[in-house]
Amino acid sequence: MKSRSGGQWIITASRRFNHPDGSFAGVVLTSIDVAYFTQFYRRFDIGPNGAVSLLNADGIMLARSRDDDGAYVGRDMSGSPLFRTMGQRPDAGAYYFKSPLDGQERLSFYQKSGRYPLVVLATKAQSDVLAPWRRQAATRFGIVTGLTLAIALIGFFLVRYLAKGQRMAAALVAKEGDFRLIAEQCSDVVMRVGLDERILYASPSCARILGWDPAKLLGSSALAGVNPEDRPRVEQVVAALKVGEAEEARIIYRANHRHKKEIWVETALRVTRSSETHEIDGVVAISRDMTEQKDLQDKLAALATSDGLTGIANRRHFDEQPAEEWARAKRDGTPVSLLLVDVDHFKKFNDQYGHQAGDACLRALARILSAQIRRPADLAARYGGEEFALLLPNTDAEGCELVGENVRRALRDLGMLHALNLPSKIVTVSLGGATNMPSEGAMDCGSLVAAADHALYAAKDSGRDRLVMSGQVVAWPGAKSA
Repeated sequence: MKSRSGGQWIITASRRFNHPDGSFAGVVLTSIDVAYFTQFYRRFDIGPNGAVSLLNADGIMLARSRDDDGAYVGRDMSGSPLFRTMGQRPDAGAYYFKSPLDGQERLSFYQKSGRYPLVVLATKAQSDVLAPWRRQAATRFGIVTGLTLAIALIGFFLVRYLAKGQRMAAALVAKEGDFRLIAEQCSDVVMRVGLDERILYASPSCARILGWDPAKLLGSSALAGVNPEDRPRVEQVVAALKVGEAEEARIIYRANHRHKKEIWVETALRVTRSSETHEIDGVVAISRDMTEQKDLQDKLAALATSDGLTGIANRRHFDEQPAEEWARAKRDGTPVSLLLVDVDHFKKFNDQYGHQAGDACLRALARILSAQIRRPADLAARYGGEEFALLLPNTDAEGCELVGENVRRALRDLGMLHALNLPSKIVTVSLGGATNMPSEGAMDCGSLVAAADHALYAAKDSGRDRLVMSGQVVAWPGAKSA
């Protein structure tokens, strides 16, 4: 809106604030001069024709970096393709359009605010974006054209003045030279391997990626540095190439480094053939270090199965684990136990002490559950909200009850204040435990979760701050669950 006092365009923002008892105490209102955003956005270097715009969720222009006189403020952009399809788009993404303000083709990135009904649109003129590429393309085209003409002239003179045998020899030499030039300038490791799996050539980048001098690798086995666990798989691929079952292959494996720990390597393999007989005479291998990418993939996989607040397994990971442990216990004839843990009156705790204290409480409980994990198959997970789960394979009912009581006592020993949790006035938990013995014809793993859930509700109904076991459920073919 326009300011009544100064007449300039302003953006207003308001926020309610409350009394300590939660009742309405008033409203804070502030106004921001549109010129502030215009000057602020100019600090970003997005090209001579770039612009940054601030719009509300309805498509009304609030501020634009290239707008000294405010001509664009208040402009309705709701009819543009971006806002017509905003409901179908993600909260942020790239956007290509022809600007209705200046008619230029633009490449942009938009971001919707997660808190306010605002959209920020940063754009660069397509001509600005493509200008460096066009200059480079012209330079490269000239170089390629010159090289092509040079090669054509050389080929012409070779064809004219050399005999058939000389031409063939020159072509072979040129081919070998080109291969070495490409191999020695390439950042990846390039190797030529004979049919006896001995290295015939290794490029200089071998020293950087594998830590070995290429000259010292000549004549050695190409598979010597492959991890023993991965070696059978690599040998199988190489054998298939040598007998002509495939022309090329790609494989990822672990390899020894001379100075560092093991690294992950991705290798592309392609057979080579004799120019005279056209029979397979070896393999060309191009390898690159994939360790950082592999580590990143592992970290992403860990994030996908971990709870962001507590750091223990999330619900997705937990949902996959019981079925695996149930099947293993069924094969081994061992019991499976499950504890469901729920913080007593957690909503009241959050209302009384705030969400930060609530998060700290959940993290403390997660640490206690993690401390109870003694074996690789044990799993502590955040089941949902303030509810947690502890999966205990190969654990009978007595062991499950012991672990549950350890969790309950450990949390009480922390003595976290919870004035609304009577009568203890400290943070406590209710626990439901269940133990099943899988066997042929018995219930599935869902019965274990259901039994623990019923036991948890029984613990709550019995006064909370306690562990209730559903009782050991022994299953055998043809028997009913107890």
